[in-house]
Amino acid sequence: MENQSEEVPLGQVKVGVTFNLKHAEKTSETTPDAQAEYDSMETVLAIASAIRSHGHQTVLLEADQTLPQRLLSEKPDLVFNIAEGYGGRAREAQAPALLNLFEIPFTGSDATTLCLSLDKALTKRVLSTYRIPTPRFRLFSPGAPVRIGGLRFPVIVKPNAEGSSKGIADVCIANDAKTLKELVQKNFSLYGGDVLAEEFLSGREFTVGILGNGETLRVFPPMEIVYHHSPIAGYNVYNYTVKQEYEKFVSYHCPAEIPAAMEQELIRLSKTIFLALGCHDFARIDFRADKAGKLYFIEINPLPGLAPHYSDYPMLAEFCGMPHGELVYAVLRAGAERAGVRL
Repeated sequence: MENQSEEVPLGQVKVGVTFNLKHAEKTSETTPDAQAEYDSMETVLAIASAIRSHGHQTVLLEADQTLPQRLLSEKPDLVFNIAEGYGGRAREAQAPALLNLFEIPFTGSDATTLCLSLDKALTKRVLSTYRIPTPRFRLFSPGAPVRIGGLRFPVIVKPNAEGSSKGIADVCIANDAKTLKELVQKNFSLYGGDVLAEEFLSGREFTVGILGNGETLRVFPPMEIVYHHSPIAGYNVYNYTVKQEYEKFVSYHCPAEIPAAMEQELIRLSKTIFLALGCHDFARIDFRADKAGKLYFIEINPLPGLAPHYSDYPMLAEFCGMPHGELVYAVLRAGAERAGVRL
């Protein structure tokens, strides 16, 4: 870890980088994707390097139980936050809430937006008031009866408050009520929280990246995930297996080869969603189309992964001519301008 507590030279900004790290020594997890949301040290160092290349100082701040003390001792002027947090559906709010408490400005969305957006069902309910189309779904809670309530099969089953495709296994599609109930119960046992069952759309799949705020808001051209084959027979699902071995299963087309009207609709929906949920600085939004080509919102990640040459958000930015280091600094600049911090 860096230890940079000395006085910051005039003209520099001291930027903290808050993160949660993958730890190989943690062997108690019951699922192979338990640490899927956390970052490698290579990603953290790439972010810090991009910030330092502009003349600023960085201090690395792992978002564990030592974070409150380190924030008080290091006193960063600004924090670049990629911390996913530990435990529960409010985990992504842990670092932002502390930063607010200590009055330290930070990049990215605030605690409220991060809590809301991690809860897939709650996000869909909020966005329905903005007439954002989303597949029909049902939410199931541990201990409550699993009532299908008119869902049309096939249905995809996944944890309601996980990211990075956690819980979306190679068996995640139900074609009948019996299988649906079995998958829901399996999710309960593995992940402990609410489970979302959503009508599966068999059309094309897109992800859209957003950068900036207000008048400087930029929507990158949509990127399409194009499947060569799938680990799930008969269904294309961007699940944990596919993300781990993406070169085997998919290719990425950016900009997507789609009609202009579809591209404009993806951009319009993305802007509406970003603003409706109160997002800041950057986010990535996922969509699928039905067989007729109608677009539906699937989920939003206002804290998208930034692993170079791997995560979807920096990948689509690079397709659009913005390399990783430039993207990182653009996110930092957006957060700084919003907070009134001069870089």
